[in-house]
Amino acid sequence: LALNPWDVVLCISGTIISCENAIVVVVIFYTPAFRAPMFLLIGSLATADLLAGLGLILHFAFVYFIPSEAVSLLTVGLLVTSFTASVSSLLTITIDRYLSLYNALTYYSERTVTRTYIMLILTWGASICYGLLPVMGWNCLKEPSSCSIVRPLTKSHLIILSVSFFTVFAVMLQLYVQICRIVCRHAHQIAVQRHLLASSHYVTTRKGIATLAVILGTFASCWLPFAVYGLLGDYSYPALYTYVTLLPATYNSMLNPVIYAFRNQEIQKVLWAVCCGCFSSTLPFRSRSPSDV
Repeated sequence: LALNPWDVVLCISGTIISCENAIVVVVIFYTPAFRAPMFLLIGSLATADLLAGLGLILHFAFVYFIPSEAVSLLTVGLLVTSFTASVSSLLTITIDRYLSLYNALTYYSERTVTRTYIMLILTWGASICYGLLPVMGWNCLKEPSSCSIVRPLTKSHLIILSVSFFTVFAVMLQLYVQICRIVCRHAHQIAVQRHLLASSHYVTTRKGIATLAVILGTFASCWLPFAVYGLLGDYSYPALYTYVTLLPATYNSMLNPVIYAFRNQEIQKVLWAVCCGCFSSTLPFRSRSPSDV
């Protein structure tokens, strides 16, 4: 096959995604202090994005060096699983942040740990099921007319994935609206109790809303183009349209470590300690709520 520049760009993106998220996975896995639900969910997100990056690399390698329908199904299944797990992990993080504010008094309990494990099981269980569908026979290799914009996924399969994304996005939007309301109410109560100026309350509220806007805006801008095109596009359309909408979706996995991991002060401490060669698993950490991150 002639080398497609778009495939090269996707492979480069996959390499960057893999390196970023591998750092997060290693830090969380080898640091005993990172066993709180918040870090487990961040680790789940990083693992999903790491698999997505590896899937992009393997897809490029197999397409150009080991072309095979069976291998193509496996790599596409891996990409579907990993990207679905990534989006689902973002939803679980949003739910966790909302509950940490809504049930602040009972958040640090055994019940929260149990709920976190249940969300992780559901997230990865559903993602693996979605990824196995092409491998188990739901593909368009024998019927090209049923193909979607992403071969060998069928049109109906991609529609289900797109509708699932819109559902997740709607739930996240609703939860972040509720989070904004709680943050504004808490900031106002603190300002009243401490006799702070109105400007101080305004600055705190604006900072919180801006952070949530960046999180939700990044997610939407990365995934909405591909989700919309997945619903409206057809296999007969030029492949360029698929690449143009799919590439921003991969950027979400590239930005997730920056938004959810590298901004975390505890993870920053470990990274600085590793860079300085003084890593210790007993580094002191301040217990933080997910809403602080």
